[in-house]
Amino acid sequence: MSDFLSQYLVPIAIVAVAIVLLLGLVNMMRGGSPDRSQRLMRLRVLLQFIAIVVIMATIWAMGR
Repeated sequence: MSDFLSQYLVPIAIVAVAIVLLLGLVNMMRGGSPDRSQRLMRLRVLLQFIAIVVIMATIWAMGR
């Protein structure tokens, strides 16, 4: 279980956060819609929460 978490879910969670962050930065630099920037910020915060939960579950599973 810890191998699956550490090799698949943790990288996927981190990459998802990075992609949404980059999309938000690109939107802001192009002078895009503030509404879209706000939605991307909320999505990034949600994905960061999920990534932290996945990382903590991985650490817990490795300790067992």
